[in-house]
Amino acid sequence: MSSGTDHPSTAILAVDTGGTFTDLLLLASGVLTTLKVPSTPKDPADAVLAGSAQLLKGETGHRLLHGSTVATNGLLERNGARVLLVTNRGFEDVLEIGRQNRPQLYALVGHRPPPLVAREDRVGIGGRLGPEGQEIQPLDAEELLGLTARVSDADSLAVVLLHSYANPKHEEAVAKALQELGLPLSVSSRLLPEYREYERTSTTAVNAYVSPIMSRYLGRLDQESGAEPVHIMASNGGAVPVERAIREPVHTVLSGPAGGVVGALDWARRAGFDQIVTFDMGGTSTDVSLCPGRPLHTREFEIAGQPVAVPVIDIHTVGAGGGSLARVDAGGALRVGPESAGADPGPIAYGQGGRELTVTDAHVWLRRLPTEAFLGGEGELDRSIISGPLEDLAGKLSKTPEDAAEGILSVANTAMERALRVTSVERGFDPADFVIVAFGGAGALHVAELADRLGAPRALVPPDPGLLSAYGMLAAPPTREVSRTLLISSSEPEQESRLAEAFEALESQAVEEMVSEGNDPESLAVRHWLDARYQGQSFELRVTWEGWVEAFHLAHEERYGYSRPEAPVEAVTLRAVAEAPPLPLSPSPLQKAEGNPPVEKSTAYFDGNEIEVGRVWRKDLMHGHTIAGPAIVLEYSSTTWLPPGWLLEVDAWGSLLLTKE
Repeated sequence: MSSGTDHPSTAILAVDTGGTFTDLLLLASGVLTTLKVPSTPKDPADAVLAGSAQLLKGETGHRLLHGSTVATNGLLERNGARVLLVTNRGFEDVLEIGRQNRPQLYALVGHRPPPLVAREDRVGIGGRLGPEGQEIQPLDAEELLGLTARVSDADSLAVVLLHSYANPKHEEAVAKALQELGLPLSVSSRLLPEYREYERTSTTAVNAYVSPIMSRYLGRLDQESGAEPVHIMASNGGAVPVERAIREPVHTVLSGPAGGVVGALDWARRAGFDQIVTFDMGGTSTDVSLCPGRPLHTREFEIAGQPVAVPVIDIHTVGAGGGSLARVDAGGALRVGPESAGADPGPIAYGQGGRELTVTDAHVWLRRLPTEAFLGGEGELDRSIISGPLEDLAGKLSKTPEDAAEGILSVANTAMERALRVTSVERGFDPADFVIVAFGGAGALHVAELADRLGAPRALVPPDPGLLSAYGMLAAPPTREVSRTLLISSSEPEQESRLAEAFEALESQAVEEMVSEGNDPESLAVRHWLDARYQGQSFELRVTWEGWVEAFHLAHEERYGYSRPEAPVEAVTLRAVAEAPPLPLSPSPLQKAEGNPPVEKSTAYFDGNEIEVGRVWRKDLMHGHTIAGPAIVLEYSSTTWLPPGWLLEVDAWGSLLLTKE
């Protein structure tokens, strides 16, 4: 895919590590070059460095933008560091007490995953601050001197003291006493200066838990990649320097999926749409996100049962991907996922020793994923070795192999449809008003049938859909968000001056940190937000600072169906978000089509029958080409399945617009 000429001369490499493949995009001299290499689960850096070497051919001095799943996998697999938590005496069990939320609503005896910090690894100390930051009890100097001996066998340290959001004095004193150990140190007042001690404690513990593995991983990339600088995709849709990602890895827990949302919205706007639902189906999972004109953010986020209160793009994930395993359960029902074949051994058709059927194998058997077109024809899949395992599964279901394969796809579609409904219908949005943007290696194989189930009349498949998350990292702006809890009521006579003073300090901090990371201060845009609530409420809504009281009443009316204009509104947490301009990506438009596209005839299975389908390579499609289903569009990073009754049109930028006839 060729790009415009308004790009910086330095080559930029964007890398997204997935469960099955690691995707690489190289932007050099205005041209994008793509590459997919198998992921290396034992050490993801191996795939990143090998793919980089293949694309760069020994050149150095490039910029690296990276979306990492290392922190996410560390939490999911529980293979992080041994963390010792230093907190106030008497509050060592905050992580276990948590909230009143019940993970299993109807279970007589519910269960939560164990906390990341074991009970014996929580160290209570004296000293106490009040909610306004006033010192109630000073720290014990002798206790601080002996603190290093109590925590010396840790891999990583977390410091969380009461009300440090109002006054970080005590936490900084503890951090100073611990720094001589040279261990990774996570301090809550630096990481999340906000109230709600459980969420602040959990977020700091998560950061400490993944800090050593992220430090090793990102440190290796920083040293061996030859890149300068290295930026990491953050969960909020912005990019952060590698030094900050090493220091605050909790901001990378949704790194790759966030890049996909940014990239999908960028291509959708280019095609004339800004009301979209992103649908990212990879090898192990599917991520969906609603974007009513912009990405939605949330701070009510959990991963592996651990609350993380940093800003993230609101993404819903289900365990359904191309590598999801199919099986018949004890009750005779067909199940698909969440277990995955991953990169090793992968689906049976990959010929790498896989023995269990996957969603990808079902597509190969139904000939919707042609064996000779894998990775743009560079690889080849083996359909014949699927036969035995599929016949065994079909026998258990009393079905033909073709019906069993379509059943696998139907079950996977049901799981993904549920996720799409959670993000749209359950929030009061009609899918008919949105365009579903499909990407990931497998998204375009499923999007038409899912759109049909949802009643969404259109879907969009951007160029290089299997590498869109990496593209999103190129399109993501560098950002920095800083926050502070400061309880101020709208009924206070000097509330506006207090808010202005606090926002001025937050803006200065955000701008200073962005400038220290190499951004031009004249190019920065700063937005001011605050989390507000009616006095007495437990949770807040995020609104803009300008006209914040009226904005909150409107937001409350929209969310809950009523407002109380006569009631005072409380500003709880203030936020300043500084943003630098993204890279000026300008893809070149396609040539206008002359004549019909070069479609070849083939066959595939649909609805239990073998039918004739058209097959075309995406590189042969021009602006204005149209194709009626059933058809298959082949390309390097993905495959698009167009069922009967659907029409495909190619827009000026090479995106495929799918509509129901």
